Amino acid sequence: MLFLQYPKCSTCRKAKKWLDANKIAYTERHIVEKNPICDELKEWYKKSGLPLKKFFNTSGLLYKEMQLKDRLPAMSEEEQIKLLAGNGMLVKRPIIIDGETVLAGFKESEWAEKLGGCVLEQN
Repeated sequence: MLFLQYPKCSTCRKAKKWLDANKIAYTERHIVEKNPICDELKEWYKKSGLPLKKFFNTSGLLYKEMQLKDRLPAMSEEEQIKLLAGNGMLVKRPIIIDGETVLAGFKESEWAEKLGGCVLEQN
């Protein structure tokens, strides 16, 4: 299982804590130091069943500075993937990849359902 995260991200820290508490083994990867490449992003996007926009860190400063909310709809899928592959700070995090399962962002109940852990806190 691959866990892409940014150590300073509070959501990533929460997800890591959840993985550890549920004794789920993973390989950790720093999303900025080793940014996902185009081929990885294409594969994850296909496996996830999610819209490509869900792979963008829409709350990030870079996303806002680049005015991607307005630009993305006019961009092709290929252009969007290249943009994501160009800077890890644009990529939604954390991302977990386990075989055919790809989850972008941390929703504890969704992770528990897909990865077989238990929900630690009731929201």
